[in-house]
Amino acid sequence: MRFITLSAIAALSLAVAACNKPAEKAAEDTTKANAESAAASSAATTAAKDASAAAAAPTADAAKTDAAAATDASKQASAHADKAADASNAAAKDTAKANKDAAKK
Repeated sequence: MRFITLSAIAALSLAVAACNKPAEKAAEDTTKANAESAAASSAATTAAKDASAAAAAPTADAAKTDAAAATDASKQASAHADKAADASNAAAKDTAKANKDAAKK
């Protein structure tokens, strides 16, 4: 959580220092990518715990419930990872545009 907060502060500082739209957008996208990445990591951890619980379940019904929970958490992790990748790509494009604009000045 601290890492996400520090990343957000750094990204916002970059946006304030740059004072132009592409840089601000890149900072926002970077912050979003960091948050989505953290959410994906959390969901993956939950999926791993649920899968472990399924493997150690005392009954087939309990294993089925834990396996379903692991599947759901895995789907969430995948969705967050996709969003993080999209935001990272957008940040890279915005950074390139900001650099290009800065080189023109």
